[in-house]
Amino acid sequence: MAGPLDNVRILDMSRILAGPWAAQLLGDFGADVLKVEKPGSGDDTRSWGPPWLEGEEAESAYFLSANRNKCSVSVNIAAPAGQKIIRALAQQSDVLLENYKVGTLAGYGLGPEEMLKLNPRLIYCSISTFGQDGSRAREPGYDAMIQASAGLMSITGPPPSEPGGPQKVGVAISDIMAGMYATTAILAALNARAISGRGQHIDIPLYDSQVAWLANQNMNFLIGGKSPGRMGTAHPNLVPYQAFQTSNSHLMLAVGNDRQFSACCKVLGLPALADDPRFKTMPDRIGNRDALIPHLDSKFLERTRDDWLERLLSEGVPAGPINDIDEVLTNDYAREKNLVRQIQNGNDVSVPLVSNPVKFSDTPVCYERAPPLLGEHTVEVLRGRLGYSDAEIASLRKDEVIWFA
Repeated sequence: MAGPLDNVRILDMSRILAGPWAAQLLGDFGADVLKVEKPGSGDDTRSWGPPWLEGEEAESAYFLSANRNKCSVSVNIAAPAGQKIIRALAQQSDVLLENYKVGTLAGYGLGPEEMLKLNPRLIYCSISTFGQDGSRAREPGYDAMIQASAGLMSITGPPPSEPGGPQKVGVAISDIMAGMYATTAILAALNARAISGRGQHIDIPLYDSQVAWLANQNMNFLIGGKSPGRMGTAHPNLVPYQAFQTSNSHLMLAVGNDRQFSACCKVLGLPALADDPRFKTMPDRIGNRDALIPHLDSKFLERTRDDWLERLLSEGVPAGPINDIDEVLTNDYAREKNLVRQIQNGNDVSVPLVSNPVKFSDTPVCYERAPPLLGEHTVEVLRGRLGYSDAEIASLRKDEVIWFA
């Protein structure tokens, strides 16, 4: 059955994570994605191991996480013959996605102005550190520095009163969220093109994206005038909403309203706390956080994690274990929800991949292609899509314009 983007062709000239993540999502939704990679080495993340798939250093776990449902075409874009290939592919594409340093592709005649003249219906999406213009446009950057400089690390980690300091999130979340913004922007631009018939250039800065998704923390400052700080697992606008130590492990309690707080107090055997004027409403609890939490800390130590979770959930109080990734991907619920899928790659090796969370009722998510081997589809694309002869392909390979195994 066809996916929702089955009629869309993506020319993915991105690498690392933000762009590849966006292209993978579009591929999951059925788009035909061609990933353009540097001859010989490919996407930088191919070498970002260990671990490696089946011991092959060309297939790092990092690369595999962001590149399913794509074909790999290995082209040297610095060569005029390589630029000719890219232009020809762009003429057949609906979307060109790239995350080169600002001005790099324009220097090869592959920038948005040139490509939109070549194909006026093209959606040209650029992801960069600070955007395509402005005083910092040409500065390089990676996820960790964006988490730091765009505010996320200032609210992540233990509070200043405890040992430790600012922490980054355990995945490259600034990259991933920029990729998510790019995905939605591309879909919006495709819809706009369906109305106007015209493509356009989309500018996605990592920095601006990171600032945007600070969400309620941004508004806490804009309305309250006080810059939020680090609170560990606690929440600035909800109490009690944090991790607690039990007799054998931690659990995460997430009380979101007064009814849940009353139920929580009942479970803990502390019903008087629910009627205490210091804690009766959420604003009361926020204002008296330091007085409330020690009562809960001592009580949670009396029973095991699973005992408390069973009691809390039976009363409708949101709470959960703090599982490691091993548990998340191998437990009974993971099997029930089919969270991990196996797809055979071009070497007939089974690649384990985490499922896309979206469920369509009529146009299912696609799991047709494992992350490609470097240059795996170069010949197929040049011959089948662009009409190159075997002699021309051999000449391009000899001149190191293209690469394939």
